[in-house]
Amino acid sequence: MGKSNEDMEMQTLTEKLLARSSKRKSVRPGEIIISEPDVILSHDNTAAIAEIFAQLPQAKVKHPERLAITLDHAVPPPSAKHALNHARIRDFVREQGISNFFEIGRGICHQVLCEEGIVGPGLSLLGADSHSPHFGWLGAFGAGIGRSEVAALWATGQLWLRVPETMRVTLTGRLNPGVTTKDLTINLIGELSSEGAAYMAVEFAGDGIADLSPDSRAALTNMMAEMGAKNACIAPDEVTWNWIDNTLKRTRPADWAERLDRFREHALYPDAGAVYAAEHRINMHDIEPMVSCPHAVDKVLPLSAIAATAVDLGFIGTCTNGRLEDIAAAAAVLEGKQLKSRLIVIPASSLVLRDAVDAGYIGTLLEAGATIGTPGCGPCMGNHMGVLAPGEVCISSANRNFRGRMGEADAEIYLANPAVVAASCVAGQLIHPAEITSGRQP
Repeated sequence: MGKSNEDMEMQTLTEKLLARSSKRKSVRPGEIIISEPDVILSHDNTAAIAEIFAQLPQAKVKHPERLAITLDHAVPPPSAKHALNHARIRDFVREQGISNFFEIGRGICHQVLCEEGIVGPGLSLLGADSHSPHFGWLGAFGAGIGRSEVAALWATGQLWLRVPETMRVTLTGRLNPGVTTKDLTINLIGELSSEGAAYMAVEFAGDGIADLSPDSRAALTNMMAEMGAKNACIAPDEVTWNWIDNTLKRTRPADWAERLDRFREHALYPDAGAVYAAEHRINMHDIEPMVSCPHAVDKVLPLSAIAATAVDLGFIGTCTNGRLEDIAAAAAVLEGKQLKSRLIVIPASSLVLRDAVDAGYIGTLLEAGATIGTPGCGPCMGNHMGVLAPGEVCISSANRNFRGRMGEADAEIYLANPAVVAASCVAGQLIHPAEITSGRQP
């Protein structure tokens, strides 16, 4: 029999991150550990968690400095009920002395916590949001948990976890023009299914990562939630450090150097001899624009196979693809064009919005006829700001296309990269962006 990771003291990145959060030298897959995360995330669901917390004997949150709360899922509030929910959250924040609170308009929790330096390399986060694997692009551990588990974390600062097995995905080659990591993840999920990484860690490695931008990396780890992963991660490199350095200088000018030093001190890397439960190798040059078809993320086809499908609405945004690179890609397609189908664009954060305005992307989108929304989740979960009517077809850069995901069960959602979304709204049907930019549109 071969040696285990523990016997060899060789660990995957996830195992090292969980060993640190449980104050152990090493852990191995299948073990139950007691984790003490550096960050505990919640958002508009904070009020509901507070109701659970109120039933516990503890009157105060044990580590209020570890809590990070955003208002992002229904912003601005679309109803009096939502407004009351926000008011109760603000009361809780004041009562508990929570400093990491981000108001309406700051943006989506996953994007904001990265920008603000709340999470970084070597740290761990447990959050009441299923897309918490997002934070792994920074070399952090991020996992989604239930509301009752978050309430227990508020009370005790600890939660038990089972150490997941790790799947390594090795990336080689480079993406072709018009192809993004959204296409890569849709392709991977299509091959392995929506349960292909059920309660596993997904570790991205390989020479191909060096050419991927920070925005592209975030889409990779974020979408692994749609493959059932417990978490996903990429070891930090110079691309990571440059992004952290540049971003913190803008968002945390008073203590950016201190935070950066902390991240460098805490950064972890997988051991060369670590054991993986599964391995996959992808040449990114082989990936073409892909689409998830209604009503499952793993119902995947190449864009070329379903081109000409009529669309009523396009949506660019969410924690998966609402970053500057995504908006830039849409603007490049829409330059000098007019929309045939409606298009809603919602930046992932106020910082992204500001940069998109400064770069002229927002002006280009508006001239084409697009609608710009308040930074936040928007119609992704069917709350407001673009929900669908019965029978409508949407092409979206979001992460999920379940029946009723955008508010109406009798509607269809296709998932694709932002350039495909923008091009399809120009043509009024699913189409490759190259056909729009080359002037060959229908």
